[in-house]
Amino acid sequence: MRDHRRDGIPHGNLPLELDTFVGRAAQLAELAQALDSARLVTVTGAGGVGKSRLAARAAARRAPRDGVWRVQLAPVRDEEFVDYAVVEALGLTDHTTRLPRETLVAHLAERELLLLLDGVEHLVDACAALVTELLGRAPGLRVLAVGRRPLGVAGERLVPLAPLGTEEAMELLTVRAGQRSVACGYAADPDADQREVRELCRRLDGIPLAIELAAGRLGALSPGQVLRRLDDRFRLLTGGDRTALPRHRTLRTAIGWSHELCTPPERLLWARLSVFAGPFDLEAAEYVCSGDGLPADDVLDVLSALLAQSVLTREESPAGVRYRMLDTVRAYGADWLAATGDADRLRRRHRDWYVGLATWCELEWFSPRQGEVAARVDAELPNLRGALEHCLDEPDGAHLGQYLAGALWFHWVGCGRLSEGRHWLEQAVRLDAEPTAGEQSRLKALWVLAYVAILQGDTVPALAALQECREEAERSANPTAVAYAEHRTGCLALVTDDMPRAERLLRSALHRYREIGELNSNVLMGQVELAMARAFQGDLPDAVRLCEDVRQVCEDHGERWARGYALYVLAYAAWSDGDPLRARELLADCLGSAHRFRDQLGSVLAVELLALVTVAEGDAAEAAVLQGAAGRMWPSVGLPLFGSAHYNAPHELCEAAAREQLGDERYDECVRHGTLLGRREAVARALRRPGAAVSLPAPRSTAGGRAAADARTAKPAASPTRKGGETAG
Repeated sequence: MRDHRRDGIPHGNLPLELDTFVGRAAQLAELAQALDSARLVTVTGAGGVGKSRLAARAAARRAPRDGVWRVQLAPVRDEEFVDYAVVEALGLTDHTTRLPRETLVAHLAERELLLLLDGVEHLVDACAALVTELLGRAPGLRVLAVGRRPLGVAGERLVPLAPLGTEEAMELLTVRAGQRSVACGYAADPDADQREVRELCRRLDGIPLAIELAAGRLGALSPGQVLRRLDDRFRLLTGGDRTALPRHRTLRTAIGWSHELCTPPERLLWARLSVFAGPFDLEAAEYVCSGDGLPADDVLDVLSALLAQSVLTREESPAGVRYRMLDTVRAYGADWLAATGDADRLRRRHRDWYVGLATWCELEWFSPRQGEVAARVDAELPNLRGALEHCLDEPDGAHLGQYLAGALWFHWVGCGRLSEGRHWLEQAVRLDAEPTAGEQSRLKALWVLAYVAILQGDTVPALAALQECREEAERSANPTAVAYAEHRTGCLALVTDDMPRAERLLRSALHRYREIGELNSNVLMGQVELAMARAFQGDLPDAVRLCEDVRQVCEDHGERWARGYALYVLAYAAWSDGDPLRARELLADCLGSAHRFRDQLGSVLAVELLALVTVAEGDAAEAAVLQGAAGRMWPSVGLPLFGSAHYNAPHELCEAAAREQLGDERYDECVRHGTLLGRREAVARALRRPGAAVSLPAPRSTAGGRAAADARTAKPAASPTRKGGETAG
């Protein structure tokens, strides 16, 4: 990834260019000028003309203070998910019940940022509405859209992109053929017949995608042979749909010609790969696309041939090597797949693979592969969404949809996707599944839905889902679902300050888990929550005992996510015992783990407690900055500190000590400074060691006091009084 950095923090997600950018100097200059003069610029042009590549190149050169963020919209099939796609591309997490549009407005309001919306043509209405609202409410935002048609928004500046000129087209063909020489044996010959190369580029209308496909054939054919074969194909196909634009016919003809030159297994794989909604790996391709004329052992060789011919592209990701098919090429393959009558079977195989992948990931979440699982599901999200859509649209797929939405609980909860998870879970539980096949799946979807709602601070629907889950589980004698329903009801009692009830329910749930032999991250979180209830009731030794046990189990199993919450409780106990150094060490570990998983709740809880540790260490100004940073993070999580008097106690102690030492005016200045920090900046700052140089607002006045000493010796009250007037956000 390309990092646009400010204060050492990455800003932007444009990928590095993997091959040479050829030509387009005049168009780059025109696009740069447009971006300087307009807040919304749309690059339009025919499919395959190079719009995305040009836009990315121009955006990278212009990168504003907060970076360039590209949103790939081609895999998005439903307009409802446009906002989610933008939230995801920006790396935002929002645990609240806010709509993603509200999250985007809040994030972009004070930023100078370029948003690159790539592939808007099939989502024009949704994109136009989103862009209009964002530009109206975020003055530092600019939008660069890419599509075959404009958005039709007031103030939009259009930059139509024409195909390459002859000389640039010839250069592109020569460069790409030379780059593929290692893979396919082609060696560029400077003495080759330039007339044939020129004619080939002319017949391809200078369309870069068509030229790329032709370059992929130069390992086996000379330019003259390619031209003659293409000529035959043009004569065959251009007499077809005369209503299509000439360049569209040219591109479709070029794709069709490339398809015609493929071997039967290559054509078959091309068609079958069109069922993938986004990037995929080799194992997925082998499972989904093999059989009926294409043995699994042959898939790699056939896939490699498609790669050499530019039908596929290869990319590196945190989840490993993956393959992608351009949307235009995928659409061509999808037409062929539909013509074979095999589309439904391939979609079922696609669904089954991703249901199986989710099952594996849920099991491996409780293992040393937890980080790998998080990266894998993140990379597979477009395909997992496709599988969920298929499940929920099929009359007999309800139980699989419920199963899949529930199995991904760790992703919704642990990796910052509560809002999207709730969307899928609510859809799933509304469906009627077959009583025998879907009962277990529905019960799981219900308690996961409740868990998500609890973390969002939405207690009424959470309680309703838990009651339904508990009643149905008891009726069907399902001890696992009873245990989870009881556990999450105890969690709800914990965040609503009913500590005796929370302790009773959590102890009962843990007993049930032991009886059925259940051990996973959820079970360990139940023990952490019990420890928190004990700590809030004043029994810190018992809380420490419970969390040290969780910590040991996590170490034994390589679990990092639940371990982070156990460290939070241990840090709370260490601070309460007057050991801020130990508390800081534990919180740094906790915060680093939560941030890696994009767990906003774990991150903000750690930052809040680090603020208290910081004031105890004598740095009230930095403590106030951290409180300001946490205050900015809370609206993306839910009600600050759950609206809980117990969770709020450390915050109030920190604020009181910092205000006494700094004075109200200086304290408020530092808090405001903290609210300017984004999530990455806040985490990076919180993880700095004591005494590290940090930027603070210049003091306007000085005030002394004994607050730091008080903070070192203060103990958290078992049930402090909440401040009046506290509201979310």
